[in-house]
Amino acid sequence: MTDIPHFPLSAVVGADDLKLALCLTAIDPKIGGVLIEGPRGMAKSTLARGLADLLASGQFVTLPLGATEERLVGTLDLDAALGEGRAQFSPGVLAKADGGVLYVDEVNLLPDHLVDLLLDVAASGTNLIERDGISHRHSARFVLIGTMNPEEGELRPQLLDRFGFNVALSGQTLPAERGQIIRRRLDFDSDPVAFCAQWDAPQAALRERCTQARARLDSIALDDLALAQITERCFAAGVDGLRADLVWLRGARAHAAWRGASAIAEEDIQAVAEFALRHRRQEQSPSPASPPSEGPSPKPSDTSPGQGQWGDMPAPALPTGARREVPAWPKKP
Repeated sequence: MTDIPHFPLSAVVGADDLKLALCLTAIDPKIGGVLIEGPRGMAKSTLARGLADLLASGQFVTLPLGATEERLVGTLDLDAALGEGRAQFSPGVLAKADGGVLYVDEVNLLPDHLVDLLLDVAASGTNLIERDGISHRHSARFVLIGTMNPEEGELRPQLLDRFGFNVALSGQTLPAERGQIIRRRLDFDSDPVAFCAQWDAPQAALRERCTQARARLDSIALDDLALAQITERCFAAGVDGLRADLVWLRGARAHAAWRGASAIAEEDIQAVAEFALRHRRQEQSPSPASPPSEGPSPKPSDTSPGQGQWGDMPAPALPTGARREVPAWPKKP
């Protein structure tokens, strides 16, 4: 756990879908993290930080906006390499996040070159730094948690698909819940230590439930029946690639472990369906126009004189009045 107290996840009011997604990610980090969407002021960062307490390591590292490439991947000290014959590595954010949570606030505003680096490391689980013929490699396996406000810009499709789950928070909160949220926040701000002590028992129970589910996870089979249902529904949703199938199956197994079950059931598949499909589902194209019926086309019921239709007889000539003779002007000499 971190030294600075953070708002306990068990004390969060509402946001049940997001809390479930975070717990399932803590049970099986191979799900691939969570992308949290929602308007400003929805405590997205507070909820994301609550995940660290549910993981075995409890490490929570933030990638700040405006971070440089060296801040992300780390640096190599060339002077030490040349003078002492060894590569001295200064760890970056990726090294510190290994085994824990890498949190990226406003991930949709991340520069493209940092997005490319994140994609490479998230796919391989290894960070490689090379500089002037000197290289250093270290493990970088982390749970990626990102937050974004869709009104401020979209996320690149490559990084969007990298997130295992996607959860959207609604900005409309009932008055009773709003009051409860504000009251708890004020209590936490006035005395964080006392507030966390008040919620220590519920938080410990939530942490223990995730720990037991992690221990039970490997005993739950990724059976073919569940996989068949998932692949059929992914095909019907028109998702690209196979990541949705894998994430959905892992999420269903984690949910079964969360329930304390020994096998994946239909309720587990349904519980994580929207998490896996929301950011991968393709918009359905409009249905093609129905073919024209055979037989003669009906004639228009209201056709004014002089207005013809394709295939009809030419419009009848209409009287235009007396013909006006054009005067013959003498030619210029």
